[in-house]
Amino acid sequence: MPSRAPLQRKIHGLDCAEEVSLLKRELLPLLNDESRLTFDLLRAKLTVDLNDTTFSSEQIDAAIQRTGLRYEPWVESSPDENTQSSWQKHRRTILTVVSGICGLLGWLLQRGEAHTMPDDGLLIDSSLHGISLPAATTFIVGIVAGLILVLPKAWRSLRSLRPDMNLLMCVAVVGAIAIGEWVEAATVAFLFSLSLLLESWSIGRARRAISSLMQWTPPTARVLAECGHVHEVSPDEVPIGSTVQIRPGDKVPLDGIVKSGTSDIDQSPITGESIPDEKIVGDTVYAGTINGDGVLTIQTTKTADDSTLARIIRMVSEAGSKRAASEQWVEKFAAIYTPIVFISALLVMLVPPLLLAASWESWIYRSLVLLVIACPCALVISTPVSVISALTSAARHGVLIKGGVFIELPANLDAIAFDKTGTLTHGAPSVADVVLPEQQPGSTQLDQDEFLSLAAAIASQSSHPLSLAIVDYAKKQQVQPQSAADVTAIPGKGTMASIDGRSYWMGSRRLMHDQTAGCQQITQRIDTPEYRDHSVVILGRGEDVLGVILLRDPIRKNAKDVVSKLRSSGIQHVSMLTGDHDSAAQRVADAAGIDDVHSQLLPEDKVEVVGLMVEEYGNVAMIGDGVNDAPALAIATLGIAMGGSGSDAAIETADITLMTDDLDLIPWLRDHSLRTLSIIRQNITFALGIKFLFVVMTFLGYASLWAAIAADTGASLLVIFNALRLLQTRPSDGENAI
Repeated sequence: MPSRAPLQRKIHGLDCAEEVSLLKRELLPLLNDESRLTFDLLRAKLTVDLNDTTFSSEQIDAAIQRTGLRYEPWVESSPDENTQSSWQKHRRTILTVVSGICGLLGWLLQRGEAHTMPDDGLLIDSSLHGISLPAATTFIVGIVAGLILVLPKAWRSLRSLRPDMNLLMCVAVVGAIAIGEWVEAATVAFLFSLSLLLESWSIGRARRAISSLMQWTPPTARVLAECGHVHEVSPDEVPIGSTVQIRPGDKVPLDGIVKSGTSDIDQSPITGESIPDEKIVGDTVYAGTINGDGVLTIQTTKTADDSTLARIIRMVSEAGSKRAASEQWVEKFAAIYTPIVFISALLVMLVPPLLLAASWESWIYRSLVLLVIACPCALVISTPVSVISALTSAARHGVLIKGGVFIELPANLDAIAFDKTGTLTHGAPSVADVVLPEQQPGSTQLDQDEFLSLAAAIASQSSHPLSLAIVDYAKKQQVQPQSAADVTAIPGKGTMASIDGRSYWMGSRRLMHDQTAGCQQITQRIDTPEYRDHSVVILGRGEDVLGVILLRDPIRKNAKDVVSKLRSSGIQHVSMLTGDHDSAAQRVADAAGIDDVHSQLLPEDKVEVVGLMVEEYGNVAMIGDGVNDAPALAIATLGIAMGGSGSDAAIETADITLMTDDLDLIPWLRDHSLRTLSIIRQNITFALGIKFLFVVMTFLGYASLWAAIAADTGASLLVIFNALRLLQTRPSDGENAI
């Protein structure tokens, strides 16, 4: 079956879990696979994967249409909030204000009429329960203004026989009108509209912190042609490998490597770092960052759609559909809770009058109060606002979390496994020594420059930190690398390549033992106490060992403190996993205060170790940065990638990415997760507690409609502002203080 392009639709009103659930309800019976659906709540975009399916776009559109939501084909240049009409931007606010003013005017008219008009006045209509037509009209305008945006959702709920809070509020308002409680009906409509306005504002505020990232990409890139002319084109049109000029003060249009020039770059949009970072030739720059006073020329390494900034926006946009466990619990609870409320209200209305001969009007009123106070507004909003605020706060400070489902996991961790190189160490090793074997009779001895030329040729084909260090060392020694062909990576061991028609291998001791019986002379040299804790890269041809490069990677200065903080926070077990040899691994583990060390591991060995840790401890995080860490990141309960120096494979596989490579962000992340869970629990407890209190007051006859909706709106307001406190959470000062 030929591959098919994904179907993309702009869904108007797609801004919370309610619409996501509605769309899933109609689409999943057709698709039978939730993974085919991607919701971008930031841009109100739905993407449906149609690969290996026979469904037509018309069938998908028909399913969307059944939800009652408006939709249109997705266009990348679709208008955003900045191109919306004034009415589209402010209609909820305007309608809420109109609802409040009309409710107040209706109340004033009603009070005035009670003192100035006889009961049989010409404007008094008995069918309106004793209020004048002008007052009733004013109330109706206020009620309609308050509920007009809710009515379509309430109708969908009624039509599908799945009651929700929108239907619940509409029934309460109609019931209040039916028994003549006009003031309370108008108050309920106004306060419910106000609570939805506050909900929209709070989620909008949290989103704007992320959506503002979209403004960081400049509209044009200055591309240098081979003839020296500069052409200004859209970043979308610039291919990989192009040369781009960045003037002082310009925003960087694309990810790339500096070819010439020196300048300080403000990387805060990507890393959260407030201090500009000096960039020289060979350094990486990111799209969306801001150039300082120097002129830079960069060679692009990513397209506009694949830049680090674009990936951050894309992943955070999609994060809203990956809901946290508490969000899923609230959704399931609300699905059961709302029908129970309807049934309870019906019983409250019918049982006392029928069985106890109580007043119908009194118990109808109490049933309406029960409907209003039982509205799950505060409960439903309590978790999404907390999660969005937590995700946004983390993203603004250099921690990219790929969904609400992962924000709660750090709080529940029992064990953590660290990769060594690039995670506990800086990942920027330097060559300490080059060891060549003594010349044997009848053999050809390479000098150091020839050896480095071969080693740099193979190393230049890899992004591994050890390879980068070898290339850098050869450059400093003014050695020109030869040209390598047929380069093949051997995961966890090294690289094979062809140079001038001859096959070479370069990598770990494990690779050496695969290729040859070894070189006793070399082994004895590198096993001395002087070199025992160094990383070893061996170059050979066939069964001959041509030489060894010894490298050392300094440990991050805050590694020991970070491990100590994690243990203090309740982490039971900390391990270190590495492909390096025993002595180098033990040196780093001792310095970091880690007792459990696993060395000389292949990628599949790391997977096995992490799997055993999951079996023994439960929730386990794997923290790494390399391609060889990706399988272990995937099998761990929580995968955390060091984004600054990490490989694309590790970053894409991980659930959380640390954009600054600051280890202090790991204990901060755990504290942030614990704080998020605490606020979610506070919100849920408060929302349910206030409802329980008013339910008791309702049965005792002490609660009124306006007090019930005021309490519900107040509860919504309190949980919103409690959740927004998470936006202020900042990492503590660490190695890369923000």
